[in-house]
Amino acid sequence: MPFSKLGLHADLLRAIKTLGWATPTPIQLQAIPVAMKKIDVLGCAQTGSGKTAAFVLPILNKLLERPSQYGLRAVVIVPTRELAYQVESVFRDCGKFTQLKVVVVIGGVGYYGQRKAISQGAQILVATPGRLLDHLKQGTFRLDKVEHLVLDEADRMLDMGFLPDIRSILQRVPRERQTMLFSATLDPKVEQIAAFALRSPQRIEISSPKSTAEGISQIVYPVGQPQKTDFLIAILKAIQMRSVLVFCRTRHGVDRLVNRLAQMGFAVGVLHAARTQNQRTAAMDSFRKGKTQILVATDIAARGIDVRNISHVINYDVPRHPEDYVHRVGRTARAYSVGDAITLVDPMEQVFVAAIERFVGVVFPRAMLPDFPYAYPPQLESPKTRPVGQRRRGRHFARSYKDLFHR
Repeated sequence: MPFSKLGLHADLLRAIKTLGWATPTPIQLQAIPVAMKKIDVLGCAQTGSGKTAAFVLPILNKLLERPSQYGLRAVVIVPTRELAYQVESVFRDCGKFTQLKVVVVIGGVGYYGQRKAISQGAQILVATPGRLLDHLKQGTFRLDKVEHLVLDEADRMLDMGFLPDIRSILQRVPRERQTMLFSATLDPKVEQIAAFALRSPQRIEISSPKSTAEGISQIVYPVGQPQKTDFLIAILKAIQMRSVLVFCRTRHGVDRLVNRLAQMGFAVGVLHAARTQNQRTAAMDSFRKGKTQILVATDIAARGIDVRNISHVINYDVPRHPEDYVHRVGRTARAYSVGDAITLVDPMEQVFVAAIERFVGVVFPRAMLPDFPYAYPPQLESPKTRPVGQRRRGRHFARSYKDLFHR
């Protein structure tokens, strides 16, 4: 079904055409008609599925029914600054032929500019919970005219401890409103917040919250921790990688790795919580524009960025929680395209890989890099026997670097 059949305003359809969106993604196809009826929505879809537009388009459509209405009428709450800018960009792209204004309220930048932008008549607010609550406590603005409230990446907000802030914010918005909650997982914690935030919501689940995108080829390289940096450099030199996102567990690990990569002549950017907002914005802009080929980040980037055409995601450190793996590798193969996910595994990290494999229902293929001076032979067989009938994920079940990349 094309977007033109969803009953969207002509100005929105015009913007969609300029964006080159041919047909709605599954989450958009199911969520937009429901949301346009002002029914509460509890949505679950894997990362990269287009769920931002699934709430942006119906909100813009409803606001255009009364475009002259003054004051903040829609609020979107997100867990990270990067995600706030991502959501803002979708609002701007979809509303480019309207007079509707959107403002971002996040930490790390001054209050004055945010106050000024809101006072100039913004109808849409995208905010992180902490900074939004600061403004509300200071009386900068009120949310008494809000008609639409969105809790995006709700599971991540709960993981980050934002539940008290969310409860406080909900007390400041009208009870008569439409609320949409979107999450990559619908675990009991998310169900808990849905119970008090939503009223008789329409539940929309597109795919298993434990699955990774079908277009991702996933591979594991066993290598000892002391050799990981040398191994990563060897991989980067050997493979044609267009745009690479590398995840480390800590910000200190990020800084050490970035320094080494820069010494080797790679164009590399940095993204972690200790960077200023200006530094984080500059790193993201450079990565999006292709000026920086490699971005090294902590899990702050696992859900907070939407960069098209990331060819490879590399887990330098194995994530401790399976859900984090799903979100990390979801940075590639966006919008149902294809990409590669590589995980470097020290023997002590195998327990985390096993947990990830159980979570996603996949045993990852193991591979080795020829001519790399391994301190000990890599273990190419999964430590656990594959259950009967269990599927393999990835375009290739590779025993060697040659098998995987020289096809």
